[in-house]
Amino acid sequence: MWARVLGRRIRCSSLDRATNMVQRRFISEIFVSRLSYYTTDEEFEKTFSRFGDIKEARLIRDARTQRPKGYGFIAYASDAEAKKAMKAMDGRILCGRLIFVELAKSNPTSQS
Repeated sequence: MWARVLGRRIRCSSLDRATNMVQRRFISEIFVSRLSYYTTDEEFEKTFSRFGDIKEARLIRDARTQRPKGYGFIAYASDAEAKKAMKAMDGRILCGRLIFVELAKSNPTSQS
């Protein structure tokens, strides 16, 4: 059976299996919004490293000025670490700003 999940054609025995396979790929990445524009990469990674092994930490920057746009992504090695960080940091103050943390959503247009 073929299923189209998040813009990808996946061969599997059931649609539930395909959906779970794709969801697991994204659950270990979190999205952090409302960050201070003065947050540094080191500060961002250090703050979230206490919740587990970080595979990647990205602050999104303006292409022209290279200043942070106020949001970023953290990819953890496991789902449990991402959930722990999300639960602990959502609604907390970081660098004088109230931040929001949620599971990152996929961008189906960027996948091939």
